[in-house]
Amino acid sequence: MKATIYHNPRCSKSREALALLQEAGADVTIVEYLKNPPSRPELVRLYDRAGMTPRQGLRMAEDGAKAVKHGDAEAIVDAMMIDPLLIERPLVETDKGVRLGRPIARLHEIL
Repeated sequence: MKATIYHNPRCSKSREALALLQEAGADVTIVEYLKNPPSRPELVRLYDRAGMTPRQGLRMAEDGAKAVKHGDAEAIVDAMMIDPLLIERPLVETDKGVRLGRPIARLHEIL
């Protein structure tokens, strides 16, 4: 199984998700999204495939989220393109779908 993880190595949940994928024997592509953020179309595609809205993918713990949390999807994605820290992690994609690994157990749905 192939998997892509949008990963922040400083995040414990992201590290847990990566370990879960590796334990499951996945061929993992790691995208350190703070260094190499997804393009706007890619981020929108990931959220669509996950069945979630950009608001659901907004990392509310970040200061920048306060300014856009009540905005529409376009405004939220715009903010994520400017500041990738606003993208909640870990976001994982396999052939079976995309899930935000919060909680990590949700990733079992796509393994």
